[in-house]
Amino acid sequence: MLNEVEDLARQRGWRVISETATVGLVNRLVTEHLPALLGEIDPGARVSKVTGINAPMGLGGATWVAGDAHAVAPALRTQLASACELLAATGTGMLLTLDEIHRHGITELREVATVMQHLLREDREIAFAGAGLPSAVSGVLRDDVLTFLRRADRHALGPVALPDVAVALVEPIATGGRKITAGLARRAAQATGGYPFLIQLVGYHIWRQQPRHLRISQDDVEAGIVAARRRLGSLVHEPAISDLSGVDRTFLLAMAHDDGPSKMGDIAARLDVDANYASQYRLRLIATELIEPVGHGRVDFAMPYLRDFLREHVALEAQLDDFRRG
Repeated sequence: MLNEVEDLARQRGWRVISETATVGLVNRLVTEHLPALLGEIDPGARVSKVTGINAPMGLGGATWVAGDAHAVAPALRTQLASACELLAATGTGMLLTLDEIHRHGITELREVATVMQHLLREDREIAFAGAGLPSAVSGVLRDDVLTFLRRADRHALGPVALPDVAVALVEPIATGGRKITAGLARRAAQATGGYPFLIQLVGYHIWRQQPRHLRISQDDVEAGIVAARRRLGSLVHEPAISDLSGVDRTFLLAMAHDDGPSKMGDIAARLDVDANYASQYRLRLIATELIEPVGHGRVDFAMPYLRDFLREHVALEAQLDDFRRG
């Protein structure tokens, strides 16, 4: 989705900086992306190179190569404002996109969000788009400092319709010179549950089973589904669970005892708490989009295979007993 947003911006003549919200984000912006962008916008000036940082980035300490029209201290706000000013003269602006939004990078996200807020108040032509797992984004939005992101439009992608998933699997396979039957495509689509990331994983792992065979077999599909589910656990389930509080995780464990939707009364009984206490954590987990309401007094897992992951990787009874004793 971020790629689509970036393509639309470029079609309108906007410059795009695409990054990931990992450690060193601000450093990469002020020492790589922005100096390069400033040099492209104003090719008549030589872009200086940062040769060493001797103070926190926000304070602007650095060693610079002399003789550059843009030789400003490497402060994020200063460089972004310079870029916006130059772009405004051409009738365009700049888009910054960040993938993998997560609380682990909260300090640098605060700096980026604060700078973006100031630039927007100055009516700069600048836009921001970020993406991350729903649970991770919810954790970031709970931060007291990041009011800028809290006011931004938030869009949950939600599940993709299964007929569209089948098309998304069949077309790349055909483009790659191979074939899959409509029945097997439906089976693969059903296994994704419409979960966007799982569509990519299932397609990738089905393809790589027998990449030299023209026709994709049922064994290829089944093996690909198993491999994709395993990777979903390590790439999505584990990070999502690790971000939760102990009580949140225990609530999910109590749900995992059921083969389908769980009754809130049963969850409260398993946790040995009253209904109001259980309801508070129900609302928290709905906000993370890990669970969803499915009728009066019932909830179910919203993320595909999360129940299976919890059953396979967690000792349910031991953790529930620890919670009761605690």
